[in-house]
Amino acid sequence: MGMNVGGSGSGDGDPQEMVDINTTPLIDVMLVLLIMLIITIPVQTHAVKLDLPVNQQNQLPPDPPPVVNIEVDFDGTVYWDTDIVPDRAGLAARFEIAAHEVPQPEFHIRPNRLVAYKHVAGVMATAQKLGITNIGLVGGGG
Repeated sequence: MGMNVGGSGSGDGDPQEMVDINTTPLIDVMLVLLIMLIITIPVQTHAVKLDLPVNQQNQLPPDPPPVVNIEVDFDGTVYWDTDIVPDRAGLAARFEIAAHEVPQPEFHIRPNRLVAYKHVAGVMATAQKLGITNIGLVGGGG
């Protein structure tokens, strides 16, 4: 423990003792410990090990299924790609044909942002009832 003895500057002739702890050795020890800790920590690699499949027969991946765009306009009009579907029975007939195709097409439903939800839900319910499994909702409809 260090001690600083000096005058008070008050001029009364009675010097006051100022006792301060010398923190320099404490800081030196803490820095040495910190450096030792940094050196002893193992270097971590940011790699993820994956067992990827190996193509033994040099086969090409299968072709993706065809895509059918179904648009539901603001008034409930349904478009199959670019063709207007007149009613729910016509839509059901098209879904039934597509359900038996191999591979089954992928359906992208694009609802207009102003369309009532019942029209979009009706299209999705008809597709599900007839066994369509690849359905996706695509946003950004006009």
